[in-house]
Amino acid sequence: MSESRDELLGRILDFATRDGLADRSLREIAAGVGTSHRMLLYHFGSREGLLAAVVGAMEARQRATMTALAETATTPGELMEGVWRAVSSPEVRPFVRLFFEVFALAARGGTPGPAGLTASWLDDAERAGERLGVETDRAALRLGVAVSRGLLMDLLAGEDPAEVDAAHALFVRLAGYPKS
Repeated sequence: MSESRDELLGRILDFATRDGLADRSLREIAAGVGTSHRMLLYHFGSREGLLAAVVGAMEARQRATMTALAETATTPGELMEGVWRAVSSPEVRPFVRLFFEVFALAARGGTPGPAGLTASWLDDAERAGERLGVETDRAALRLGVAVSRGLLMDLLAGEDPAEVDAAHALFVRLAGYPKS
């Protein structure tokens, strides 16, 4: 019985969390998850397609975290800080690195990345704002996504995490959403 694409993707996400993917060949990834490179090609089309699927799945998990945090947050600032902690944690940095790798491939005309990465964040952030009773502006939400991604690049480049966190906290205050 062959495994489904979703089952395989779950195992790949587990492998990526432990061992990373960015510098691994399809054969190395296949060996790490207990399948063949041909099965990876069958389900994902190429290494770039596999990376795009992993990024899409990880982004969906992170947006689900934002949705869950919106259920308990009492202010937009509290939500923004909680989401930042989730997306900037050392545990997800391999996925952040992979996100930017896939993004670079798409930007230079390679295999397109997962569709709607920013639009999905904006849609989910609008719903989170509704939950908190806050009127949202898509341009402001897009700015928040862009600032967060820029700060994530700083973390990947080895900048001091405390300084990057302070910059994010400043952005939240400048956006008019103090933490409490």
